[in-house]
Amino acid sequence: MRIALDAMGGDFAPGPNIEGAISAVAENPDLQIVLVGDKPRLEQALDHSGYSGRAIEVFAAAGVAGMDEKPTEALLKKPNCSIAVCWKMMAGKEVDAVVSAGSTGAVVAAGLRTRLFLKGVKRPGIAVILPTLQGRSVLLDVGANPAARPEHLHQYAMMGEIYAREVLGTCNPRVGLMNIGSEDGKGNELVRDTHALLTKGPLKDRYIGSVEGRGLYQGEADVLVCEGFVGNVVLKVSEGMAEMMLRRVAQDVMEQLNHERHLAGQAFQNIAKRYSHHESGGAPLLGVDGICMICHGSSNGRSIYNALRGAVAFEDRRINPQIVAQLAEVPALN
Repeated sequence: MRIALDAMGGDFAPGPNIEGAISAVAENPDLQIVLVGDKPRLEQALDHSGYSGRAIEVFAAAGVAGMDEKPTEALLKKPNCSIAVCWKMMAGKEVDAVVSAGSTGAVVAAGLRTRLFLKGVKRPGIAVILPTLQGRSVLLDVGANPAARPEHLHQYAMMGEIYAREVLGTCNPRVGLMNIGSEDGKGNELVRDTHALLTKGPLKDRYIGSVEGRGLYQGEADVLVCEGFVGNVVLKVSEGMAEMMLRRVAQDVMEQLNHERHLAGQAFQNIAKRYSHHESGGAPLLGVDGICMICHGSSNGRSIYNALRGAVAFEDRRINPQIVAQLAEVPALN
């Protein structure tokens, strides 16, 4: 498998990207990684790392889409920036996957410009795996499509169901629709029309109806669908809440167990590591003809390593062919 890694993407690039790439190829001898970005800088960094193998190569790109730039404007001003070049390589079948910790907006916008969609897909969506009281669940879309239509959410449900089954190993995943209430008829027009599609589509036997926000972490559904604006807010609030709660609880416990503060501190470090985004790596942009893993901007070397592993697993489990086959069963959406 050959992966284009946006080596200039992320808050601390290119260090973590190179570190993650070296770890990934050391584990998988069949993996090839193309570091895309500032070629002289990347070659110098590779030399300093001590890496001397042939599984990692460098491909030149001009500039990077910054986190503070509007994605479309950045891509217009810098058409050959690192993330744009990664997508061009995948569109040209030079690589099988794209991995980036750069601006999520730029990653998605560059992908949409290629129109590199799977057959039948109307609009790709970003899926994240979140911990729940019942295990783990898939939430999508979390930012790729803030202006979704009912048919988009219906497709997200089908793609998310396949992803939960193949990646989480969940048999017959329960699919829910994020809403302000669980009763039929609740929500805006988008939610009500999506509900109507799900109740008569191929997932009707696994569709459990609307799920309120609190139900996400209760594990009421294995796949929870929403439009990108709502999903992104849910994700960012969840990250902030988790960080706040861990810090406050850690402070309170260590004050109560003052004589064993080192033991309490180590315990909370272990908990924080277990639920850290560094362990999950990247979130896939489902629906593209290829594989795209989007990583957190603050990704470290382990994040990138796990995202690269995730791209390999995505290919091994043949998720895209299953998505195409599932969508083909719904002719009204094609």
